[in-house]
Amino acid sequence: MVRWRNLQLVILPDNGRCFCEAARTGAPKFANWDCLEGFSCPRRVLPAATRRFHRPTCLRDQRAEVPSFLETYKQAVEFPPATHDFETFLARAEPNTEVVLHGYLGPRADLSKKLSFVKLTDPTMKYSLQVVAFAKNDAFEKLKALNANSPVAVRGTVQKKKAKASDTADQPAEDMWELALEDINALNDFPKDIIMTPETVFAPEQRYLQLRSDAELREALRFRAQVRNVCKKELEENSQPPFVEIETPLLFKSTPEGAREFLVPTRRPGLAYALPQSPQQYKQILMASGLPRYFQFARCFRDEDLRADRQPEFTQLDLEMSFAKGEDVMRTIEGVIRRLWSTLMKDPAPEGPFRRLPYQEAMARYGSDKPDTRYGMEIIRLDHALPVDLVNKISGLQDPIVEAFKVESNENDPAETGQFIAQFLDSPAGAPFNNNPDGGPGVFVYNGKQPLCGLQPFGFEAAEQVEEILEPDHGDLIILQARPRAPFSGGSTPIGDLRRALHAFAVSTGFKPAPTGFDFMWVVDFPLFSPSSDSEPGQGGAAGIASTHHPFTAPKTAADVDMLLSDPTQAVADHYDLVVNGVELGGGSRRIHDAAVQEFILRDILKMPAERLADFSHLLDALRAGCPPHAGLALGFDRLVAVMLGKESVRDVIAFPKTGKGGDDAMVRAPSPMTAEALETYHLRLRE
Repeated sequence: MVRWRNLQLVILPDNGRCFCEAARTGAPKFANWDCLEGFSCPRRVLPAATRRFHRPTCLRDQRAEVPSFLETYKQAVEFPPATHDFETFLARAEPNTEVVLHGYLGPRADLSKKLSFVKLTDPTMKYSLQVVAFAKNDAFEKLKALNANSPVAVRGTVQKKKAKASDTADQPAEDMWELALEDINALNDFPKDIIMTPETVFAPEQRYLQLRSDAELREALRFRAQVRNVCKKELEENSQPPFVEIETPLLFKSTPEGAREFLVPTRRPGLAYALPQSPQQYKQILMASGLPRYFQFARCFRDEDLRADRQPEFTQLDLEMSFAKGEDVMRTIEGVIRRLWSTLMKDPAPEGPFRRLPYQEAMARYGSDKPDTRYGMEIIRLDHALPVDLVNKISGLQDPIVEAFKVESNENDPAETGQFIAQFLDSPAGAPFNNNPDGGPGVFVYNGKQPLCGLQPFGFEAAEQVEEILEPDHGDLIILQARPRAPFSGGSTPIGDLRRALHAFAVSTGFKPAPTGFDFMWVVDFPLFSPSSDSEPGQGGAAGIASTHHPFTAPKTAADVDMLLSDPTQAVADHYDLVVNGVELGGGSRRIHDAAVQEFILRDILKMPAERLADFSHLLDALRAGCPPHAGLALGFDRLVAVMLGKESVRDVIAFPKTGKGGDDAMVRAPSPMTAEALETYHLRLRE
């Protein structure tokens, strides 16, 4: 309606015209109006896209009908507030009191035309209450018009359920009370075309329904919040000086730290932000700023290939300490882990300092820098004991290193063991090891009823040495694997990968029991530098090597500092990874706090070009300003929660994870194609 003094216009959206009550009363006509029954409005009153209703006659004393969906929405806008949450209500319920509760309707059970029952589940979907509806008021018909799973506000009178003979005194409170329905407000409608049953499996495109139908997923997110709170309390309460939570920017600059970055274009030609791989440089600058203890739950972004424990965006519990060494950081993190386990876990909290396992030893004994040591299967070098003809049969390498491990048989049955290993090698899990260019695994089943116990290819002397070293029993499996004769580098060896895959297959097929408990350790003494590869961007230097951790990691000892001049590849880093059950929970290091040394590493050892070195000028300036020694660590927060809950994938503890294919968000369909307008705005063009 538009009023002008005593003139009332009724706007008709279908043709931009209106009828006027003044037309009936002879009111003066405006000069720019066309006459229609005396008067009509300007033709551009409403755009054509909004014209819906057409009334061919005068609308005096008439009003346009309100659409039904708006009428329904009006009732939902002013819904009654809840008098209780379910937990409080169930603890304090009293008969014959009137309450208002919010929640979701369950399936309705109609016992007769005048009596219905329905479950009301609370907003957290943890508690439920039976609602009884009688055909004595409008609420009964309102209830029958609603679909299951719809959100509602329910007003009713509390009454005790009729006791059954099987009921006991310690029955749950939700089984003791029910609500006699007085009124019900529909807050939205759950459509009938969505089938939600305990058996329904929803696709990633419907993550909201995955969460709503899967209590385990919802509980994982609640547990995640609890883990965050416990970590925060430990850092703020049990440190002197206490840690301070500080947010660092998400719009950073591109710097070569070791992983591929996501770039954010700007409207300024040629300029872009980079999303941070970690807050590493900001937190080091904080250490130069007089803030001695920092932490945050940091969002990090890396454009990497996806795995079960990796997402393109993830969360770290990131911390840094000034006037500190690696020992101080490890002791702090051990306190966080102990508090988490003692507060939230059924398993006992680990006691005392976690054991330390040097990188070289971890690689030699387990073939991995994040070993699961609970199930044994330790690796032993055997090349010194094996005959040349046997080595030549398992590998075409010249003078390889040959390593072995033993898989114990549960039943001491060689036939069962032989069947198991054949099944593994024929499976997709075993295929990569069969196709190893350095030679497939040598497989031997120890059988006391055969000549040389099944080790005939070893010869008498070598078989005797193998028995002395590995101590096999009847039915045990012995695996050999060759690799080039070279120092350890990277995160695993071929036999280490085989050890892990074979054990996982043994557990999945029931050949071996799953290991239990939590075995925490620090893997320490990593090489400061490792050979660079085409698959990893490294720091972009020309030296052929890259920092194993990142280019800000300090050498461990004074002797390792000297190695920087003689042979940097032999220098050991003050770098430490927290590992539990074969999962790297996090990694950290003592940092280079001297600007001259940091510049020397970047320029003379990694051989970064001058333009890339300039990308670190902000950090070098901060270190130059009297930065104290400092050390820190980042815990993979998603991985930590997944390990605590026994989940195989971090996607099970993230509200809206990316898929394993390309890092897509299937629900919102991201990433999305860039429009021509966006490309022009950000001065971009697509290349073929």
